[in-house]
Amino acid sequence: MALFMDAHTLDGGVAAADVAAAHEADLATQEQYGVNYLRYWVDEAAGKIFCLVEAPDAETANTVHREAHGLVADEIYAVTEGR
Repeated sequence: MALFMDAHTLDGGVAAADVAAAHEADLATQEQYGVNYLRYWVDEAAGKIFCLVEAPDAETANTVHREAHGLVADEIYAVTEGR
């Protein structure tokens, strides 16, 4: 499976608790699509959310977001993990 980092921007900021709830919704939805949301990062004041996900492709990763909570990514990048 490929590894992707997605980026969301929400005008007016975002609460970490709301992002945590959305992530839980992703986890509850991901299995049926063969996706694995691994981690996420939040900048509350800037309204930025970044998600690291294993997925067959970027569109399938976004499908999980769309179905789970409706907040699709603004950008999705194929990434390779470094050490």
